[in-house]
Amino acid sequence: MSIYDQGLDKNAANFVALSPVSFVERSAEVFGDLPAVVHGARRYTWAQTRERSARLAAALRSLGVARGSTVTTMLPNTPEMVEAHYAVPALNAVINTLNTRLDAPLLAWQMNHCEASVVLTDREFAPVMAEALRLLKAGHGREPVVIDVCDSEYLGPGDRLGRVDYETLLADHAPLARLDGPADEWDAIAVSYTSGTTGDPKGVVTHHRGAYLNAVSNAATWTMPHFPRYLWTLPMFHCNGWCFPWTVAMLGGTHVCLRKVEAQAILEAMREHGVDHYCAAPIVHNLLIAAPAAMREGITQKVRGMVAGAAPPAAMIEGMAKIGFDITHVYGLTEVYGPAAVAVKRERWAAESLSEQTRLNGRQGVRYALQEGMTVLDPETLAETPADGQVMGEIMFRGNIVMKGYLKNPASTAKAFDGGWFHTGDLAVMEPDRYVKIKDRSKDIIISGGENISSIEVEDALYRHPAVMACAVVARPDPKWGETPVAFVEIKPDGQVTAAELVAHCKSLLAGYKVPREIRFEEIPKTSTGKIQKFQLRERVRSASAIE
Repeated sequence: MSIYDQGLDKNAANFVALSPVSFVERSAEVFGDLPAVVHGARRYTWAQTRERSARLAAALRSLGVARGSTVTTMLPNTPEMVEAHYAVPALNAVINTLNTRLDAPLLAWQMNHCEASVVLTDREFAPVMAEALRLLKAGHGREPVVIDVCDSEYLGPGDRLGRVDYETLLADHAPLARLDGPADEWDAIAVSYTSGTTGDPKGVVTHHRGAYLNAVSNAATWTMPHFPRYLWTLPMFHCNGWCFPWTVAMLGGTHVCLRKVEAQAILEAMREHGVDHYCAAPIVHNLLIAAPAAMREGITQKVRGMVAGAAPPAAMIEGMAKIGFDITHVYGLTEVYGPAAVAVKRERWAAESLSEQTRLNGRQGVRYALQEGMTVLDPETLAETPADGQVMGEIMFRGNIVMKGYLKNPASTAKAFDGGWFHTGDLAVMEPDRYVKIKDRSKDIIISGGENISSIEVEDALYRHPAVMACAVVARPDPKWGETPVAFVEIKPDGQVTAAELVAHCKSLLAGYKVPREIRFEEIPKTSTGKIQKFQLRERVRSASAIE
């Protein structure tokens, strides 16, 4: 035994389990008088937000919520959603944030799978939640306690489904003396469900340590100052808002809540509340680029956006630069708490042309500061691919910002962690500066006549046409070539372009075999976070092929 192992044990004075709940306590203590939440006419300071969260925690405890309990939310980006992210982990319980666009059977499936004991639901979603709760009871015998949230900014229809509403519950319970968090930082903090595009969705279980470290990494990655004014354009149900509920708490910032993600509402909030940070998928940034210049008038502060959720097209990065918004490109998955890699900008890049800056910034980049490993490996041998920008492999992560595993799914967990790395399923190259660049999802590579076509590369070419608002490229079965690329395109409100013109545009940028064989001007299905649902488009082209 070393001399450094003698009489130097952990104790309450020198060791506390890491949990992002501690950020809330600190901001209430140090910045209690500063604004924490803005939502319509409502305003809460950090002292008030901490008290409301502590009242919610006390109420949940009275309902039997404790370590290992699951509290499910069906909420938009409102103060109640912020408070749930503080109160539930404080009880060492697990927060499960439902995607507000899911249908009733899938909502019921998820609530049953994670054994939800309490549900917080906004009145706007009463119809679908009423059916989901009915299915949950009929199919599984589960009857969680339902708490209705009657948001001051929602004036539409919606029944109350529970016996008590949120504000009454808070008023009836004195706040806990302290939001403590877990004894063990490895304890689960959240379970978030993947999209379930093939089979049932998987429940990604994350822990307090990872949430704490990713919240810190967000601030370090973005060089966020104290007191940011953060606009909730990203749904908090998506990977717990990429851990930003806790990042904003750490920095004593202001949550500017937003129920509906629309260009006018976003730009009005930026102007009215001096918003300086927001996160979104590429489709949301494109909304701002396409918005009339008059909508952006009066926004004089520097606005910084973070983009992830899909590979950002070069045209989007260029477009944001032209309207003066500073964009940071991050990359990740639900299994790594949202973003866990970033295209770190180098000073010398500023001397490059705009197109070269766009290319450099469009890469997935390097690991977050507090993530221990990210590289490109051969998925069969786990050998690292050369940093030549040519040889493709699979992006893999390891470190503290990686999930515990998949809930009740040991086989998928073992497969995901095979060889001591988390396998993302994203195909990429490592460039000479060791920045990673995605070429495609393994399932999105189009193999035409033996040639591999990256759907992302074709989409990037389409996005470079000024009339294109959104696009997605998928494989269509072909009797001669095996597969050929088909493009689905949405045009900007003031844009005009024909299929022939888009094909000619692509021919000027791509090798002939990569050019889409067909252009379809159709609405593209998207998740509530703006991610394009290619599996639905594949079903469309397969159905069309079967008919012909």
